[in-house]
Amino acid sequence: MRQANVSRLLEVLGRPERGLRGMLVVGTNGKGSTCAFAVSAVTATGARVGSMPSPHLQELRERIRIDGIPVTRAEYAAAYSEVWRAIERHDLPVLPQGIHATTAAVHFRRAGVALTVAEASIGGSRAAAAELGLDVKVVTGVGLDHTRLLGTSLAEIAEAKVGAARDGDHVVLGRLDPEAATAAERVLGERTGLTVWRLGHEIRYTTRLARPTGQDGGPGSPVTLVDVSTPRAVHRDLPCPLPGAHQHHNLAVAIASVDALAERGHIQEPDGDRLRARLAATRWPGRLELVETRLGDWTGRVLLEGATNPQGVETVAPEILRRARRDGDGGAPVLLFASMGDKDASGMLAPLPADWPLVLTRTGATRAADPDALHARFAPARRGPCVIAEDTPAALHRAAELAGAGGLIVVIGSLRLVGEARTALGLPPA
Repeated sequence: MRQANVSRLLEVLGRPERGLRGMLVVGTNGKGSTCAFAVSAVTATGARVGSMPSPHLQELRERIRIDGIPVTRAEYAAAYSEVWRAIERHDLPVLPQGIHATTAAVHFRRAGVALTVAEASIGGSRAAAAELGLDVKVVTGVGLDHTRLLGTSLAEIAEAKVGAARDGDHVVLGRLDPEAATAAERVLGERTGLTVWRLGHEIRYTTRLARPTGQDGGPGSPVTLVDVSTPRAVHRDLPCPLPGAHQHHNLAVAIASVDALAERGHIQEPDGDRLRARLAATRWPGRLELVETRLGDWTGRVLLEGATNPQGVETVAPEILRRARRDGDGGAPVLLFASMGDKDASGMLAPLPADWPLVLTRTGATRAADPDALHARFAPARRGPCVIAEDTPAALHRAAELAGAGGLIVVIGSLRLVGEARTALGLPPA
């Protein structure tokens, strides 16, 4: 019932979402990166675009952005206050995700921004952001996560996510497992007036490595270039600055989604050179983010990765292992791990070496997994040290001791953990 109150809340706020156009991005993994690429591509058209990442890493204001930049604390507080007054005045109990979505809509109205890239939190049809009525729906992929809420099979989860599509929408589908693809087709077959573009069918992409000329005139560092074709356009030589092969998929889905916006008349076609420049500048904190840092007397590297389910960790594991091989002169990397209590922690650690030291901790989240219980489960099977630290700052220092000078710490398992680690390392919200 509380989620149903989101529509009522928007009504008493004067329908701040009225006039918004854009895309709603749903999926198990890759939503944030896909949205970051999409925002970069939309800004290449000269349009202002609001975005709604979910969740935030360090501060709530990260959930509301204009042209990729988080709003100020004062701007967030003003929009939030307007929403909270309406909740109290009309006695409307609303879940946090509903408050986040309505606060973003209120700020976009205040800022005069009509174009939106919104990320659904969990699910699709029941996501609070679905109430914004955006007519381009994007499904990045489907995996087994949030099974308590969405179902225990890929088919059930696909139905929940693809269920966000409404009659007349333009739907962009990323790569789907056959079971999920069959369920998606079934749901979409119940809608009318849809335009559907699918990766591997209407959408295709290829990648290659290029080595541009460096500032000294010699060969520079290799760069991955992606060519993306959609029913509307062919985009060549698009740089993919985010690490990991999975980001090529996310970039292709984002570009197809932006083409869908153009197909709907929501934006102009981006200029090719401007598009490439904007994409090259794309950053997405907490996703294979490598930080050179100092903790007390320790100096080394911390790799921050927000994968929160087994499929996500399996996807980024090759890049983590590549980083470890690159730093092969030092000792084994140290894993710093925390998760939510309802997550498959064993499945998340399985793709990573069991002989890497493991530091377990608890985040400040109310449903955080108990590190003592995790230790009892994991320690007998680990071939390296397995220790507990009381909180994220203490865990970072313990991991630094195990890593040694110049070593590598891999922070993984929870976006809340990544956010707390960024704060402990003195990194600003981004």
